[in-house]
Amino acid sequence: MEPGSVLVVGSLNMDLVVAVERHPKPGETVIGGDLQRFPGGKGANQAVAAARLGARVRMVGRVGADAYGAELKRGLEAEGIETAEVAEIEAPTGVALISVSADGQNAIVVSPGANARLRPEDLNPERFAEAAVVVLQLETPLETVRRAAELGRAAGARVLLNAAPAQELPAELLAAVDVLVVNEFEAARVAGAPEPETPEEALALARELARRVPLAVVTLGARGLVWAGTEGEGALPAFKVKPVDTTAAGDAFVGGLAAALAAGEPLEAALRFASAAGALAATRPGAQPSLPTADEVAGLLSRRAG
Repeated sequence: MEPGSVLVVGSLNMDLVVAVERHPKPGETVIGGDLQRFPGGKGANQAVAAARLGARVRMVGRVGADAYGAELKRGLEAEGIETAEVAEIEAPTGVALISVSADGQNAIVVSPGANARLRPEDLNPERFAEAAVVVLQLETPLETVRRAAELGRAAGARVLLNAAPAQELPAELLAAVDVLVVNEFEAARVAGAPEPETPEEALALARELARRVPLAVVTLGARGLVWAGTEGEGALPAFKVKPVDTTAAGDAFVGGLAAALAAGEPLEAALRFASAAGALAATRPGAQPSLPTADEVAGLLSRRAG
């Protein structure tokens, strides 16, 4: 793929991760493994994913003027990501507390910290002018996400919203979104509908969401994904892998989709590329350390094709 330009507006967190045999029940204490620290945050994860997968990436966000914030910025810069709009402010850097069970499933509590201080007036319209794709999530204030979507639309970029963590979204925000990416739970929350139990129900839900946005993509984990919108509809099976840690699999998918769309790839090819990126990320521990390169994704795609 030829590199495309991606602007990510979103969160940066330090992930503090503990492996557990199983997740605790309410009121229960379980003993875990050694504490590990990984750079994370959905925005930063998606920025790193897109960069490793070939895109030219700029990041807009906030970190604290502390050791975690400095480490997160250095990590982005090491990936070739422009960080001029990642400001250090007088607030704690965002932190995610993550437990990962033996079957690779995670439970996450996020303290937003500086991410909650990213305001609409902090966004520079000039940063949106060169972007082919603007990537957004919901770990920063909703009014900031809405403003970023509006700036992306005004600049002629394709606005991709990963509606996570799940919440109901105002119609004004969805009106500025071109591509909505959600898992089953998030799709149900956005649509105000029951969570789908089958791929067929998920496709029906994608059709409902496609009445509000040009393209709705619903990811189904090991069952693959479905999509519906102005470019048609369809389904793709998942790549069969053994999951180790699913923490950033969704972010790898979003970053891969953004990189592919920014490079001008056709929709189904872009979705397949993104699916391969998400599958590979699930086979490795950590958030950003798990994100694959373009060569690794190409290898998985060629093995599937063979």
